[in-house]
Amino acid sequence: MAENGYTVVDAFPDLTFTRPVDIQNAGDNSGRLFIVEQAGRIYVLSGEDATDMEIFLDITSIVNDNGNEQGLLGLAFHPEHEQNGYFFVNYTDRSGTVISRFRVGSDSNQADPASQLEILTFNQPYSNHNGGQIAFGPDGYLYIATGDGGGSGDPQGHSQNRRTLHGNILRIDIDSREPGLNYAIPSDNPFVGNREGYREEIYAYGLRNPWRFSFDPLSGNLWAADVGQNAIEEINLIEKGKNYGWNIMEGTREFAPDPDIDTDSLELPVFEYSHPLGRSITGGHVYREQRHPELYGAYIYGDFVTGLIWALWHEEEKEPVNISLSETNLLISTFGLSEKNEIYLAAFDGNIYRLVQQKD
Repeated sequence: MAENGYTVVDAFPDLTFTRPVDIQNAGDNSGRLFIVEQAGRIYVLSGEDATDMEIFLDITSIVNDNGNEQGLLGLAFHPEHEQNGYFFVNYTDRSGTVISRFRVGSDSNQADPASQLEILTFNQPYSNHNGGQIAFGPDGYLYIATGDGGGSGDPQGHSQNRRTLHGNILRIDIDSREPGLNYAIPSDNPFVGNREGYREEIYAYGLRNPWRFSFDPLSGNLWAADVGQNAIEEINLIEKGKNYGWNIMEGTREFAPDPDIDTDSLELPVFEYSHPLGRSITGGHVYREQRHPELYGAYIYGDFVTGLIWALWHEEEKEPVNISLSETNLLISTFGLSEKNEIYLAAFDGNIYRLVQQKD
């Protein structure tokens, strides 16, 4: 399971999970890790040496995970979680996607299931391509990844339709409210005040099914991995107001050309790889820890189907450098960071892994 000097080891050999899909920390200096199960449970671990776990939140009764890509898909802690106890989840019910806020009670390891406040909901026409990632940006706003609504080839044309919430990265202000909403639209969102009926929550669009995005803790850059159709898996650097091309393009290849849209106006990926090298990209994180100084500044990511893990270095006006780190044969569902920016990954064998350097 090693390649280019790296392998993965079970980070918590005493613990196993069922379909883990997200790994988060609370950012409150507690050292805790939170593991999200697709069925609707979140477990809390005391730290890097945890040998037991406890249920932080169980919302299996309201989560619909009947489809392969449905369920409880994302978790994000409020930047001031230590003071207000708030955290946010992204899940599917039988109607569609729900972004909700919960809070902890007197015990910081126990969330209150009755504290749910629905922030944003929208329908999902198919069971697949739900996106799922949520994260707070350096600006304090909540970013939300949405898929194109599913089906094959974006049959309802969502990703190029800015009047829908599908196929986008959204950005909302959850610390303010506008009439009729449990959030507000940031005043500098790209389509604020438009007269075409575009959804003002949209930050960037033209995505197929972004499965994991993250912010570089040093630069603040927003990295997003977008799962491809039949040929290309891609990595994008997300910028405000830009169109990332789906379904006109799949990566750098034409997919369903639109004569009304100039392909030169589309934002192309910073890196892509073709099938069958991988078949479903799992986005990761830019590595900013010193345990592996040789990987510092690299975007660490993998593929759900083939289990390959890579490191990508990207600099403006330079050719990207991408190296293979490890061949795991795992169904890699997500990557996550500890409070110290140490990287973890989860797989559908139920384990949480840590990337380590192979000893000679």
